Formats: sequence, C-alpha cells, structure tokens
Amino acid sequence: MIRPTLKVYYDASCPVCRRERARYERLTRHDSGVEWWDATGNVHHLEAQGITLKQALLSLHVETAEGQIEDGMPAYRLLLARIPGMSPLGWLITRPLIQPLLTRLYDAWVRRRLCNDGRLERDER
Repeated sequence: MIRPTLKVYYDASCPVCRRERARYERLTRHDSGVEWWDATGNVHHLEAQGITLKQALLSLHVETAEGQIEDGMPAYRLLLARIPGMSPLGWLITRPLIQPLLTRLYDAWVRRRLCNDGRLERDER
C-alpha cells in the first residue's frame, strides 16, 4: 500500500539531523511515502507556505499530501506514524503534559546548535 506523500523539511546541514533521517529511513518500509526536503534548499517553497527559513531551522516541519503544515511535536507525530511500531511514541510526545516539556528541551537544543554553528545570533534566542 502506497501512502500519500509526507514532506519532511529538515536541516540537511546538521549532522545529527542527517543521522536521524538515515535512522528513520532504515526503520521505514519502502512504501512509507516520506520525502525528505532540505529546508535550506527549498526556501522558496517554504516561503510560499508561509514559513521562513529561520522557522524551518528552529522546528521540524511536515507537509501532508493535502498541503497542511505541522511543526514541532505534532510534526514528529506524523513522521513517527509512518514508522512501523512507532505510532504510540508519536501519540505520547503530543500529550498535554509531555509535549510542552519536550518542546522546551528540543527548542533549547536547536537554538544552541544553530548558535554554535553561527547560523543564529545569540540575541535571537
């Protein structure tokens, strides 16, 4: 069964992000319907969706086949739903008490990484 396409916009300049992509690809079947798009290389497409490059670098964004954009933990939930056996984890990370905590931790990690890479000014934190 071929699923509708899910476009995942990620930071291909980030070694951790590339490793995570490779891990997700190993865990999915060939019919997962996930397309990986480098956010930096698709700025015009993102802007047409109302997403700046900075926003795309600060949070994972996923676009459904219907054109709906999700970011943050809801985006991870959509991605995890494509990996066999991972849907429960996607559900868990979007629970009301867990999602805010994970979001704060993720945001702090991404901002620190981008600052260390020189792609985000410290005062933009």
